[in-house]
Amino acid sequence: MRPQNIHKTLSAPRAKQIEFTHRNHGDERSDPYYWLRERENPEVISYLEQENSFFKKQTGHTEEFQKQLFEEMKGRIVEDDTSVPYKRNGYWYVTRFVKGGQYPVYTRRKEVMEAEEELLFDCNALAEGEEFFDMKGISISPDNKLAAFGVDTLGRREYALKIKNLETGELLPVTMDRTTGSSVWAADNRTLYYVRKDPVTLRANAIYRHILGEDPAKDVLVYQEEDETFNTYVYKTKSRKYIVIGSVSTLTSEYRILNANDPLGEFKVFAPRQRGLEYAIYHYGAHFYVLTNKDGATNFKLMKTPESDTGYSAWEEVIPHREDVLLEDMELFKEYMVRSERHNGLTRIFIDRWDGTASYEIPLEGETYVAYPYVNLEFNTRAFRYVFNAMTTPYRIMEFNMDTKEQTVLKQQEVLDPSFDPDNYGSTRIWATARDGSEVPISLVYHKDTPRDGSSPLLLYGYGSYGSTTDPYFSSVRLSLLDRGFIFAIAHVRGGEYLGRPWYESGKLLQKWNTFNDFIDCAHCLVAEKFTRPENLYAAGGSAGGLLMGVIVNEAPELFHGVIAAVPFVDVVTTMLDESIPLTTGEYDEWGNPGDPEYYAYMKSYSPYDNVKKQAYPHLLVLAGLHDSQVQYWEPAKWVARLRELKTDSNRLYLHTNMDAGHGGASGRFEALRETAIEYAFLLDLANRMA
Repeated sequence: MRPQNIHKTLSAPRAKQIEFTHRNHGDERSDPYYWLRERENPEVISYLEQENSFFKKQTGHTEEFQKQLFEEMKGRIVEDDTSVPYKRNGYWYVTRFVKGGQYPVYTRRKEVMEAEEELLFDCNALAEGEEFFDMKGISISPDNKLAAFGVDTLGRREYALKIKNLETGELLPVTMDRTTGSSVWAADNRTLYYVRKDPVTLRANAIYRHILGEDPAKDVLVYQEEDETFNTYVYKTKSRKYIVIGSVSTLTSEYRILNANDPLGEFKVFAPRQRGLEYAIYHYGAHFYVLTNKDGATNFKLMKTPESDTGYSAWEEVIPHREDVLLEDMELFKEYMVRSERHNGLTRIFIDRWDGTASYEIPLEGETYVAYPYVNLEFNTRAFRYVFNAMTTPYRIMEFNMDTKEQTVLKQQEVLDPSFDPDNYGSTRIWATARDGSEVPISLVYHKDTPRDGSSPLLLYGYGSYGSTTDPYFSSVRLSLLDRGFIFAIAHVRGGEYLGRPWYESGKLLQKWNTFNDFIDCAHCLVAEKFTRPENLYAAGGSAGGLLMGVIVNEAPELFHGVIAAVPFVDVVTTMLDESIPLTTGEYDEWGNPGDPEYYAYMKSYSPYDNVKKQAYPHLLVLAGLHDSQVQYWEPAKWVARLRELKTDSNRLYLHTNMDAGHGGASGRFEALRETAIEYAFLLDLANRMA
């Protein structure tokens, strides 16, 4: 028997309507909830709090179950966990957690692991008194005496950059505000390059140079990215010889290089930007190696060029382009080159000796796994570290001897549940035929006792944007669903790069409908193959995946019983027309510029907020963050308000806004689990699986 809404007598909040009309290209769009973007308006905060209160009251019967789920998920985690040590510049670095601690503790030991531990940062102490805390970008000076780091206590991904003296433990009396949190030291140990964000759009657009002992107000602007569709960043090559400024948009990249021994010098353009040409650079010896799509290499190829001449005309081919293989990444060592490739959706890792005496593949098995390089900072080593992770098996960090081909397990993820046995779970990959004939992969995992006759609940996850690939990975948290009879599936829809770069290209701009149709067609396939039925089918996605959720509930509401949309990008046209909103201009190459009538009309055809209609919708849980800088809180708020206005059903519709967090949700490893417990309780309640 299906669960009923046990609080029918409680009226849902209703946002007031203030008529507002957008006029573009001769088209008019009514937007009566436009006023919800007034962040400082007390009525806006009141409305969000009313929605939160409604959600809390409506789900009050699951509160104890949420606590049970939280303790269950937390109980599987090693609370005093420690990372695999890695060596850099004479020190072994370790990140560890203490029992009960929300945040990591960063430490190091000099030369050998038996040396005395040196505490770098205890983020639990730094986070005291903060509702939100995030540290990133720890950058150690070449002499190992200073550490630059970024801190965000709001959740908008604007970091205050600070510097700590690691010999005295004191913070230097300087702070660089509004940064990305990342920075790079020059070889002189006193010059620091960092990235600042535009105060309005939050676009990373400026590289500054800070010199120790000087007032940050006098920091020198060394590069300004004027093109509003580009972001910029700074890093140091693995060889430590060059400081690199990168400028990237969705389709185009450009780099500038400076010898790290010449911190006051001028950055030199590596190769000038050409629209649609992407490249990444790796330094080795007297050459740069270049991963690029130059000359129509859609799936990328590898080229090299001498340090003395980095212009396009000097580039020579090393690994040619292949139509069926995506060349994803490189790791360069003194004697070896390691390349990560993707063929038919599966990652493959190849080792090549520079002298040409060896070339081979690391053996990896299965169809539902992910493998990727781990931390490999040392240049003069024969040990390559990588992570292997399958949907049924906890991750393993492996060390592979590139000479002998021997492998060592450095760490195996522990699941602190005596009943957990990987052999109790199964996984498979199937292919759905999309409406245009394309074959779309779906990765699935389930408990082996779970019936696969259509009677089981199934959660289908999707993203499908920016070329971001959701690989089939293991999750100890997900066991709380699998052990209650849920099947979990990932739809590898177009818009991601699971099947190579063309898979991404065919799911963006004026082909974006392929992403949405693929997901719906995957759902139909899962029903046809008797993995589930519509009354047992659930869907989830966040951010651009939340956009996907918004489209599918408009287009195929009868196909899903319940949907979770986290920080969903659902007011696409309005956002993409507003260049003052953070990140908008940098998104044109992904979604198109609605200033162009063709892109405007196409965007409007799928924008969830603009296409809500009078019809029955599935049960919906919508999650937002008040301080979200990527998907502003008002997008999900407006969407829910319009759904409440137009939907014809009595199904559950909840908006839960985290009033202290941003795009990534709550900070702290345990607080994040509380949010997951809320989502799982919503699903398991709908599926009558709260036992």
